[in-house]
Amino acid sequence: MTTVGIIGATGLMGHGMARNIVTKGFELCFTLRRDSDKVADLVAAGARRVTDNAELGRECDVVVICVTSSADVEEVVLGKGGLLSDPKPGLVIVDASTAEPGSTRRLAQAAAARGVGFVDAPVTRGPQEAEDGTLNVMLGGTPEARAVVRPVLETYAQYILETGDIGTAHTLKLINNTVIQSFFAALSEGFGLAAKSGLDPKLVEEILSRGNMANGFIPQAAGALDGDYGRMKFGLANAAKDVRYYTRLAGELGYVAPMGAATHEVLAVAVAQGFGDEFVPSVVKSQAQLNGVRLGPSDVS
Repeated sequence: MTTVGIIGATGLMGHGMARNIVTKGFELCFTLRRDSDKVADLVAAGARRVTDNAELGRECDVVVICVTSSADVEEVVLGKGGLLSDPKPGLVIVDASTAEPGSTRRLAQAAAARGVGFVDAPVTRGPQEAEDGTLNVMLGGTPEARAVVRPVLETYAQYILETGDIGTAHTLKLINNTVIQSFFAALSEGFGLAAKSGLDPKLVEEILSRGNMANGFIPQAAGALDGDYGRMKFGLANAAKDVRYYTRLAGELGYVAPMGAATHEVLAVAVAQGFGDEFVPSVVKSQAQLNGVRLGPSDVS
């Protein structure tokens, strides 16, 4: 039986991914930074906690990483007690985080030097889809490594898009997230300008929802107008990090990306205002505060 390890089993996305892996036929091991009751159901399903990431690397055939940043990924792979400390021959590491492609390629090179495969396999959709096993996955890496990990990814994914060489999946994920965040930023700004002009900002939602721009993100953002900031369960500070990675990649490629830069500024301002620990729809709060308008029940105009 293939043994799978996961780093990030208590996260919004990682928990559902882990639960699907262990309930769909794989032996699962996991690590924790600190004790947590969030893994009780995983243990009940047969998952096993191990001491550290090095032990995961020694025991597992595939290890899935679902952490926040490239720095976090680098630490669990290369740091003290990391996955490459004493890896099992043939191990393949799956980076399901949203990371910088340049870092991903460097980690893949370091892994290859130890006889370890490495793929980038970030996900889209949200925590509920992670629990339901209906995520979308982008997959980059060598054909051999991709073939090894696909059965594991299929436990929590409804769709897998193979993107090519290592780093390509993380590149596509940064584009995906930045386009989404740009839409949220523009929509929040539109709500604010409507309110400033004396219009009911819900009219913005109404007219956009009746035309070709109708999509699932409009009600997620517009929920904030009624005080519901949790329809998109994605951290605002995390979103700012992703768009920062996008703008950095554009800079490395010599690509002019004014929309990415503007979107990052919107998110960075919201983080500076104290909304970083909230979900992305709180960008609406940021716009209200910046412009002295009332957009949600808690806003002070």
